[in-house]
Amino acid sequence: MSLKGHFRKLYKLKNFMYNMKESLFLRAYGDNPKLRVMEFLITFQDYDYSMKEIAKNAEIGYTTLKEFWQEFVKRRIVKKTRIVGKAKMFKLNLDNKEVQLFVKLYWTVIEQQTNRILKPLA
Repeated sequence: MSLKGHFRKLYKLKNFMYNMKESLFLRAYGDNPKLRVMEFLITFQDYDYSMKEIAKNAEIGYTTLKEFWQEFVKRRIVKKTRIVGKAKMFKLNLDNKEVQLFVKLYWTVIEQQTNRILKPLA
């Protein structure tokens, strides 16, 4: 393939990624607040966040997060790590088997969707 052909494919990929408003996972499984929060916590699982930061970064309302947050805590999907001032900090509970399976599913979906998109460019 010529250099011009490679640039054309890269340009198409760049435009596709730029125009994509949802992540590959949310496109495959649907866009809802719980999945947005899970996606954020999986993507940035090495750090802890306040509920306000989680809502902001997952692009959902704080009130919406509060509606299901206690369920996440009860099911041990998240765990409290520390308190900073008045803010309680949380992170994804990677010790929970359910969370481990969900993380595996998440990255599998991302990999398969990426391969599906890139295959026509090869």
